[in-house]
Amino acid sequence: MKQLQKWFDLIAGISEEEQKRLAMAHAIFGDRGPDLSALAKPACWRRPCHVQLRRG
Repeated sequence: MKQLQKWFDLIAGISEEEQKRLAMAHAIFGDRGPDLSALAKPACWRRPCHVQLRRG
């Protein structure tokens, strides 16, 4: 199977050097980053209220 992939890469013009760069990019950026799901909520809803109403 690996041999077939290698032949396909040669036919498609994907060099071994390019595969090494892609593998390095996957190693660097492939890990899951920080959880950004909290950013789906608008910033004005995420901020704590700093203004307090004074009565009296």
